[in-house]
Amino acid sequence: MDDSIYRLRSHDILTLVVVALLGIGVIMVQSASESVTGSLGFTLTDLGQKQLMFAGIGLFVFTLFRSIDYARLLPRYKSIWLAPSVWLIVIAVVVCVMVLIPGVGFEKNGARRWLKFGPVQLQPSELAKWACVIFLAWWLTQRPIDLSKFRNFLLTLVPVALLCLLVVIQDFGTAALIAVVALSILLVGRIKLWHLGVVVPPAIAVACWFVMHKEYRWKRMTAFLDPYAAPQGDGYHMIQSLLSFATGGLSGTGIGGGIQKLGYLPEDTTDFVFATLSEETGFFGAVMVIALYVVILAIAWQTMKKPRDSFGRLLAFGIAAMVCTQAAINIAVATVSVPTKGLSLPLISSGGSGLVITCAALGLLASILRHEHPEESIDTTPAPTPTHKPNRRARKQRTVDDKLWSQWTTG
Repeated sequence: MDDSIYRLRSHDILTLVVVALLGIGVIMVQSASESVTGSLGFTLTDLGQKQLMFAGIGLFVFTLFRSIDYARLLPRYKSIWLAPSVWLIVIAVVVCVMVLIPGVGFEKNGARRWLKFGPVQLQPSELAKWACVIFLAWWLTQRPIDLSKFRNFLLTLVPVALLCLLVVIQDFGTAALIAVVALSILLVGRIKLWHLGVVVPPAIAVACWFVMHKEYRWKRMTAFLDPYAAPQGDGYHMIQSLLSFATGGLSGTGIGGGIQKLGYLPEDTTDFVFATLSEETGFFGAVMVIALYVVILAIAWQTMKKPRDSFGRLLAFGIAAMVCTQAAINIAVATVSVPTKGLSLPLISSGGSGLVITCAALGLLASILRHEHPEESIDTTPAPTPTHKPNRRARKQRTVDDKLWSQWTTG
């Protein structure tokens, strides 16, 4: 009998992790949004209701994408313009431009980052993140052009750089996240290192200029080095976050028993929700949440080691890298290890469009785990005509060779 009946498969474990993170998010957002009242009993807050609703929608979207074969993201014909990933990039660019238009983009907390479609609010930067991941996974494995040439490598960077430039205007943290994850995908996709050596240093220089060009940005980036230098200014968030960790200790104050959420810790349901979680569940609760993200990374790593299509392997890596890198940055911000970035904790922080889109991306990861395709089964190149011999050299350049993947996965 199939031993999978008696043990959880990888996609089952991923489903349990997603459900656990969504459940923790609902509990912590509800707890962080509570206030002191004179009434006894439990009352679901407005933020708690919204988080519960979006968690339900996100779980539905996860299940939907989990059941769809991820190979549908590949074009059925050779034309680049028929590739779904290209159209996803185009849509992401359009909505990122729309959000910058006065009167079209919705402004909140001094930043214009949302688009309103009736009662629904969409954050274009969330769509941009995953558009880059899917595009690079397709572009680097299917290789519609010869990427050994530097000018073609620059063509690869055009959509990524364009989205980063559009996002950085209002959201430096997300733009930096996209750039870091894109760089990691390029490295795993076996892009020539000297190509990156030419492009990366100027990009870092531009990012440094962008931060240092405005005094308030530079102060915000360096405030974490000594938050007590401005306890009522740039260091206030950080000090209150550290107090949350100190109050929680090993076992925490109990769900609903936190003090910092009562007007002391700003953004306690979004950027600093991990501090609230650590205060109420303690060190052990914080470690448990970190372990759930590590499980996502481990599942993706095991997927990369399997002898399967390179598109699925690189897409799995990109999805896990995006989720876990964002989680790592959020946790590092909450622990005052890096400057404040304004990134949410995936699946836990209060959110709408970002939570649902992240669930869709993790649903794709579950789809990769469920549908294992050998390289030849999803080949989109038309068969050669009898009068022409196939170009074997070009064909080898289209996909990532299994020997190269074994170098990464087995050391």
